[in-house]
Amino acid sequence: MRIDLHTHSTASDGTDTPAELVRKAAAARLDVVALTDHDTVRGYAEAIAALPEGLTLVTGAELSCRLDGVGMHVLAYLFDPEEPDLLAERELVRDDRVPRARAMVAKLQELGVPITWEQVARIAGDGSVGRPHVASALVEIGVVPTVGDAFTGEWLADGGRGYVPKHETDPFEAIRLIKGAGGVAVFAHPGAAKRGRTVPDSAIADLAAAGLDGIEVDHMDHEPATRARLRGLAAELGLLTTGSSDYHGSRKSCALGEYTTDPEVYGEITRRATGAFPVPGAGGSRRSV
Repeated sequence: MRIDLHTHSTASDGTDTPAELVRKAAAARLDVVALTDHDTVRGYAEAIAALPEGLTLVTGAELSCRLDGVGMHVLAYLFDPEEPDLLAERELVRDDRVPRARAMVAKLQELGVPITWEQVARIAGDGSVGRPHVASALVEIGVVPTVGDAFTGEWLADGGRGYVPKHETDPFEAIRLIKGAGGVAVFAHPGAAKRGRTVPDSAIADLAAAGLDGIEVDHMDHEPATRARLRGLAAELGLLTTGSSDYHGSRKSCALGEYTTDPEVYGEITRRATGAFPVPGAGGSRRSV
């Protein structure tokens, strides 16, 4: 089985619609794909309606968190999307996105960058607006060559000249909320130092004690040495280890299925979840794109 447990659609900051994403996942010969848009479940219905035969969809979300000043993301799998406490927290994060993006545009304008809110809003479309959309605008007007180049101290990285903080959930609270909604919690790309500061291993141990189920180990932003260290840490702490593409369509260079999750780990995730179940596809051809 080929299992990719971290992807994004136009419901947040990917460039493929949910329907396009599941069709491309089938064409990439994936057996299981998780839709984990940032702080939203708006892509579920479209993805399920378009789900090709032979492909299973895991519903999820990537929750924005912050611990001791360090930004981090927690992947929530197979939770009840209508559970009121987790729903309320997702809405808090979502409602802060537009004011925050507008404030980043204003800061960049003060720096002399010819960016406009209308440009960023056009790029975001119906998605949950965020830094990647602002970064895409900077690429569009030639300020930086790639989206990744916008995530530096000069521009949009944490603490950068154009950075504006947003509402982010305490990860211990996120774990509590995910568990309360019947979901499974996995720390996304915990060693992605190229993105900025990362939380120490001692914090991961504390999160494990609080109910964290796993950590994402095989990821494009982890060097081989980082993967080995995280795998050893997971073994010490009794955490599951996942692998995922973190696919964003054309916004990032990674391909669907570039990194995958062991079928036994996927089975354990589905066994632990009580809020929702994986959705088997019954639609069109696996080869359709």
